[in-house]
Amino acid sequence: MTTADVPEASSLWRNRNFRRFFAGQFVTNAGDSLYTVAVLWLVYDLSGSTVLTGLANSLLLLPWLLQILAGPIVDRLPLRPVLVGSQVLQGVVVLTLPLAAATGRLSVGVLLAVVPILTLATLVMSPMQATLVPRIVTESRLSRANSALATVTLGLDMVFDALGGLFIAVFGATTLFLFDSVTFAVAGLLFAGIAVPPMNAEHREPDGGREPVFDAYLNDLRDGIDVLRGTVFVELILMTAVANFATGVTLAILPAFGDALGGPAVYGLLLGALGIGRLIGSLLAPSLERIPYGWLLLVGHSLGACCWLAAVYAPSPLLTVVLFGLAWVPAGISGVLTSTLNQTLFPTELLGRVSTIKGTTSGATLPLGSLVGGLVASVLGIPTTVGLAAFGFGFTGLYVLLRPRLRRLPAVADADPAAFDVTRGRDGE
Repeated sequence: MTTADVPEASSLWRNRNFRRFFAGQFVTNAGDSLYTVAVLWLVYDLSGSTVLTGLANSLLLLPWLLQILAGPIVDRLPLRPVLVGSQVLQGVVVLTLPLAAATGRLSVGVLLAVVPILTLATLVMSPMQATLVPRIVTESRLSRANSALATVTLGLDMVFDALGGLFIAVFGATTLFLFDSVTFAVAGLLFAGIAVPPMNAEHREPDGGREPVFDAYLNDLRDGIDVLRGTVFVELILMTAVANFATGVTLAILPAFGDALGGPAVYGLLLGALGIGRLIGSLLAPSLERIPYGWLLLVGHSLGACCWLAAVYAPSPLLTVVLFGLAWVPAGISGVLTSTLNQTLFPTELLGRVSTIKGTTSGATLPLGSLVGGLVASVLGIPTTVGLAAFGFGFTGLYVLLRPRLRRLPAVADADPAAFDVTRGRDGE
C-alpha cells in the first residue's frame, strides 16, 4: 500500500499520521530548545567562561556528528517504538537536573555529564523524518510537508529559545527543566498514535536476516555513500559544513554576546530571531521551487552574510536582533528545498542512510566550531569572533559564484537525478 492509496493522504492536513507527527515534532523540538537555552545559560552563569560554554554547546551538537550511526538503524528498526522511546529517555534525564539543584549539587560538571545523554536520545529524529515522511505523505506533497516540518524543526522551536530566555529571567533555569520534562511526555503520546504504513514491496531490500549485524550495518552505510559519490551533493555538503562551523562558533559564544547586550532575555531573543528567520525561510521555500536552486544559494547566502555582519556592529540591541534574524532566512529556504531534493532524487529505502551521512559529514563541524569559538572568543573578544563567523555564509555565496556547475543547478520543481549527477534514482535504476 502507498500513501496515495490512503484517502486522507489526499490533503496534507487531513492526514492523521502527518498531523500527529507534526504535533509531536513541534512539542519535542520545543523541549530540545528549552533545555538547550537553560543548559548553556547555566554553564555560562556558573563559570563565566566562553571555553566551557563552547564545550557544553559542542556536546549539545553531538547528534550532528553521530547521525551516521543512526541512519542504518532507523532504516531497519520499527519507527514508532524508537520515536516514543527517545522521548521517554529525554523526559526522565531532564528531571535529574532540578533534583540536583534542589539538593545543592547542580554544577557545571553535572550539566556536562547529563548533556551527552540528552543529545544522544535525539540522534534518531533527523533520519526518522527522512524515512517516515515519504511513507505517510504522497510524493506530490513532500515539499509542503517538509516546509511544515521545518517550521518546527528549524523555526518555531527556536521561538521557544526566546521564551526560554525570558522564562529563565523570571522563574529561573531549574523551573524550566520541570516544564521541559512535560513536553517530552506529550510528544511521546503523540508519536505513539502514528500508524506507520509498511514499506512498499518494490522498495524493500533483499532479506538480510542471516547477515551479521555489524556487516549489515557497514553494507548499509556503503549503500548510502555509493549513492552520494560523484553527485553535486558532495559539494553542497562541503558548503554546509563551512556554514555549520560558523554556526557552531556563534552558538558557543551567544550567551556571552547576549549577556553583554542585556542579559538572558536578550540571549533568548537572539536565539529566537535565528529561529524566526529560518521559519520565514521555510515558509517561503515552497513558493521558490521554480527558481534555479544555484542562484538561490548564491544570492540568498551572500545577503545572509551581510545581514549577520551588520548585526554584530548595529548601534542598538533591537537592530542586532532583527538583522541577526534576517541573516537566517536563506538557511531556512535551502533547508526545506534540500530535504525535498533528497526525497525526490534518492531511493526511498536509502533515505535514512543518505540523510544521516549528509547530516554527519556536514554537521560534524558544528561541535568543532563550538570548541574553536569558545577558545577564539577568549583571545579576540566576543564581537570580533561573532563577526568573523558571518563569513561562513559568505563562503557559500562565493563558492557557488566560482563554480558554474553549481550556478546552473535547476529549480527544485524541475530537478531530475541527471541534473544532480545522481545515477541511482528513486526507482533504483
